[in-house]
Amino acid sequence: MRHVSFALLFWCIGIAAAFGQTRATDESDSSTLQAAAAPAVAQKPVDLHVDTQKRQAEARMRAETRARAARALPEVRMFCTNNVSTAGAARVAWEAAKLEDLDARLQQRIAELEAKRAEYEDWLHKRDEALKKARDEVVAIYSKMEPEAAANELAQMDDETAAAVLSKLNTRSASAILGEMDPTRAAHLTDEMVGANLGDGKKS
Repeated sequence: MRHVSFALLFWCIGIAAAFGQTRATDESDSSTLQAAAAPAVAQKPVDLHVDTQKRQAEARMRAETRARAARALPEVRMFCTNNVSTAGAARVAWEAAKLEDLDARLQQRIAELEAKRAEYEDWLHKRDEALKKARDEVVAIYSKMEPEAAANELAQMDDETAAAVLSKLNTRSASAILGEMDPTRAAHLTDEMVGANLGDGKKS
């Protein structure tokens, strides 16, 4: 639709240009006819008469063509004017359709991302539940171990994990395990536990 409307616009421009060229040609031929009549005195009367009739016939044909074009010009102008509006409306409709298509693609992409986010959140929730269960089981195991054995096991863990396990134990068990550990490491883990408890809003 858009290409057809643009083609109509170019056609209208071509019609206007052709009409202007016809007018210019008629004026040029009229001037040429007048200029050629001056030196024609030296020609034979018969040749001059034939040549004049020929030129007059050609001039009449051009005049008739010009008259027909002039009569049709208002209709052509009206046609072109109407199609200019149609072309403008077609372009607006095309732009609107393009924007709607882009919006639909964007909404589809957003929906896909939302689905991915929901899937990730579900996976994260399941993972947290599994870790919590594992931590609870680990804490139960360490609470039943001898302090020295538990201290040796915790010594192999990173500070964050070890502090998390100790913070889950009761005060008596945690103190006994810390007493079996290297004093520097025990002090550091104690600081970690205090910081974790403060972050959780717990009182030491």
